Amino acid sequence: MTSFSIIGTGNMARAIAGVVSAGGADVQVLAHGDLAAVAPIDGVRIEAHGTALSGDIVVLAVPYGAIDDIVATYGGQLAGKTVVDITNPVDFATFDSLAVPAGSSAAAEIATKLPASSILKAFNTNFAATLATKSVDSLTTTVLVAGDDADAKTALVAAVEAGGVRAIDAGSLKRAIELEAVGFLQLTLAAGEKTSWTSGFALAR
Repeated sequence: MTSFSIIGTGNMARAIAGVVSAGGADVQVLAHGDLAAVAPIDGVRIEAHGTALSGDIVVLAVPYGAIDDIVATYGGQLAGKTVVDITNPVDFATFDSLAVPAGSSAAAEIATKLPASSILKAFNTNFAATLATKSVDSLTTTVLVAGDDADAKTALVAAVEAGGVRAIDAGSLKRAIELEAVGFLQLTLAAGEKTSWTSGFALAR
């Protein structure tokens, strides 16, 4: 059985937990704030920040600005695990650029901080609503997964598809640059009320 530790308890964390738990995965959710303020998630155990990670796949469902704290708290435990970065590193001071060096990505920056982990980029082109409903209009929600570890990608794709959502191998970790550009575009469109927060990304077969 695939096991997940999801760090964060926001809408994306809850939606991802719902998808992978529906596919039969064992899921641990770790609060990145006050555990007492976190609403329950059906069929998922929620534990305090700093609790030992039990999952083989660890999802960083936190803002990009929280990554350094996550690395400081869990860095040693993340060695040897698959780490899934879902962040869109938006510069919220301007909402007009990404807060990573040109030619890099949040996933690449995380990979330098966690050299003993297998880093994947996924879920950043999805809004929580379309993961929860598993559809974008009449299409099945599509999760794009990028990374350099083929076995790690295969395991994540299988877990997502078992939960009723489509998943596609989008190539190497270098493709995180393009995925983050797509995620950024979707955020700016929704924030500008050109699309809704219930819109999303899907591919027609």
